[in-house]
Amino acid sequence: MDAREVITAGRAVLGIEFGSTRIKAVLIDPEHKPIAQGSHEWENQLVDGLWTYSLDAIWNGLQDCYADLRKDVRHHYGVEIETLGAIGISAMMHGYMAFDAAERLLVPFRTWRNTNTGPAAKELSELFNFNMPLRWSLSHLYQCVLDGEPHVKDVDFFTTLAGYIHWKLTGRKVLGVGDASGMMPIDPATKDFDAKRVDAFDALVAPKGFPWKLRNILPKVLLAGEGAGVLTEDGARRLDPTGHLQPGVPFCPPEGDAGTGMVATNAVKPRTGNVSAGTSSFSMIVMEKDLSKPYEVIDIVTTPDGAPVAMVHCNNCTSDLNAWAHLFRDFQELLGLPTDMRDIYGKLYNHALTGDPDCGGLLSYNYISGEPVTGLAEGRPMFLRGASDNFTLANFMRAHLYGAVGVLKIGNDILFKEENVQVDRITGHGGLFKTPGVAQRILAAALDSPISVMETAGEGGAWGIALLASFVVNNPDGLTLPDFLEQIVFAGNTGVEIAPDPADVAGFNTWLEAYKAAIPVEKAAVECKK
Repeated sequence: MDAREVITAGRAVLGIEFGSTRIKAVLIDPEHKPIAQGSHEWENQLVDGLWTYSLDAIWNGLQDCYADLRKDVRHHYGVEIETLGAIGISAMMHGYMAFDAAERLLVPFRTWRNTNTGPAAKELSELFNFNMPLRWSLSHLYQCVLDGEPHVKDVDFFTTLAGYIHWKLTGRKVLGVGDASGMMPIDPATKDFDAKRVDAFDALVAPKGFPWKLRNILPKVLLAGEGAGVLTEDGARRLDPTGHLQPGVPFCPPEGDAGTGMVATNAVKPRTGNVSAGTSSFSMIVMEKDLSKPYEVIDIVTTPDGAPVAMVHCNNCTSDLNAWAHLFRDFQELLGLPTDMRDIYGKLYNHALTGDPDCGGLLSYNYISGEPVTGLAEGRPMFLRGASDNFTLANFMRAHLYGAVGVLKIGNDILFKEENVQVDRITGHGGLFKTPGVAQRILAAALDSPISVMETAGEGGAWGIALLASFVVNNPDGLTLPDFLEQIVFAGNTGVEIAPDPADVAGFNTWLEAYKAAIPVEKAAVECKK
């Protein structure tokens, strides 16, 4: 079948991912190749001191993204999407969406970006003997308990963004195990929420007299490959108000962007890993064994099929880089020159590679928001230089590229140097890698490890969740997820690899020591600029 026939036969599979700044839809054929896409740009808002997206923004964004996909399909193939082989929903992980028994949202969606949950995360980490990050859903819920928020007694169900959208499209209150592992700890034996820790939490809040038990307000956990419901009539109209898309399409379990990134980079086997670099960044290393102890900067999550993963999550990555690139665009426009953002990124990023390996002493802190790995509850983007530093455009851009992965390096040093975690392959994906070779070389220097990037690096999580949806309906031989990806989807393709350059590695390490030494300046900026 050609792509047109695949679409008209209802065999195309749809993946939709809600990223921090863009909602993206990817339509794939039975060979798992993208054949159409759509997107919608959006931004979070700071409301009453908390980062959020409104329900209207969520649904308007979903509908506009899907409409853009339909437009792409009509333009290239001259047909309408009437039905699909399967659908998958993915979104930024963590956060807090709580609903009452009437299915009303009790407080505005609180995203992963919020760092107000410190007291709750600290207390739960001690209770569980397990690192509970600030952004995890249970940290949010318990912080609401500690703060005495009146809505807590009315909670009937809470979930993540992906879980919410999936629920409204299918009627099923379920969550893929990877996304569930960003709500609270998963028991590796049962691949479900850890029962002992669920009981411990219930005992902790028992004196409050809430009418609910934790297990009863959590979503049901599903593994990759399990059916997770079908598109309802109401869900079809929510996704496609024009009425063309028909109900009955099967869904895979909704997943988080960490899980879809692992799938999109074929990094779900032990000793593989990936780095996702966009608005935020995170590395995922699939482990062979447990770490020796909990670390505050390392999260233990799972692959979409339940294998344990060490995750280093950084709240900030490309936003500050993007702001500088747009500043250079404005300068070009001021000169009356034609502007093309891809060309601007390409020239600036490649020019950065001509800079000094240590950036000439220049430092960049890309903290649009707080950064827990370095102890910042709030962020202030900041560029530092000394009077005698080598202040060139190449070093300026190189410092900002280093700054985009500097915090990631700090967290991964614990895994590789203290825990001696072994990894055979690390694959990069996400917006930072769109300019070929540049961020790949920078990351190889930071992690002192070969980094691979595939042609599909720009497709990211929307393609990853489409693969998980295909895994539900296009796996007649019952392969495991790692084998399905290795044998069927990637067929041995590991992408283009760049090995670390010793001079780059030494330069990055020199730069990082100066970066860590100047973190008190960033903290002072937070304290001074309210």
